[in-house]
Amino acid sequence: MRALAIAASGMNAQQLNVEVISHNIANINTTSFKRDRAEFTDLLYQIERAAGAPARGGSATVPEGARIGLGVRVAAVRSLHEQGALAATSNNLDLAISGNGWFQIAGPNNENLYTRGGAFNINADRQLVTVDGYLVQPTITFPDDTLDIVINESGEVFASIAGQIELQNLGQLSLTAFANPTGLDYLGNNLFRETDASGAAETSVPGTPGLGTLRQGYLESSNVDPVREITELISAQRAYEMNSKVIQAADSMLDTVANRLR
Repeated sequence: MRALAIAASGMNAQQLNVEVISHNIANINTTSFKRDRAEFTDLLYQIERAAGAPARGGSATVPEGARIGLGVRVAAVRSLHEQGALAATSNNLDLAISGNGWFQIAGPNNENLYTRGGAFNINADRQLVTVDGYLVQPTITFPDDTLDIVINESGEVFASIAGQIELQNLGQLSLTAFANPTGLDYLGNNLFRETDASGAAETSVPGTPGLGTLRQGYLESSNVDPVREITELISAQRAYEMNSKVIQAADSMLDTVANRLR
């Protein structure tokens, strides 16, 4: 009976949906995390009677046929790159992107990686790095006698140096944009890699058309809405239960047939 396989495909799809939702909820406090959404599509149809086929005797055509869908499958898990709320911190090395764009990071083997997580720090060589120690690109090095750090909205980095009245310009941070950010390769640890699906990286100064600006002393929160996730979790649970009811009904029907044939 096809109903068993169809309902089983629905249960598998809703199980993955719950896994996606649980991942969102688990990262509700992860800096700059972007929530995911499972996208579903129906499976192939089995044609019992084709629409437009000649009717009996060939005098007319069938106005509408009979086709049976064979279930559902997961087409994609889409990352929704909506802006998260900006949360104020007391750290002048925390940077949030207001708008579009990604920080460029020099990953392992100097591979170009990208992140929106702006919880930066200073390493032993007094260079600006991520929490995992990867260098932020372009490289910014702070003098030993730096008293304070100022980063403006356009990404210019200044340092207050002991004994100097004017701020010293240390360099310029940049942001990178992609034509299709959902096509980036997800590496974990808030890091992403360019792919053919994402399009080529386009790097420029913050505030240029198509790129956001920087906010010093802020971090971007995740864009996970707890109320929405719980609502979708309940919906997925109900859908899973309904598919299981279909399996029970189909099994009961098969049992009835088997008992009557004895």
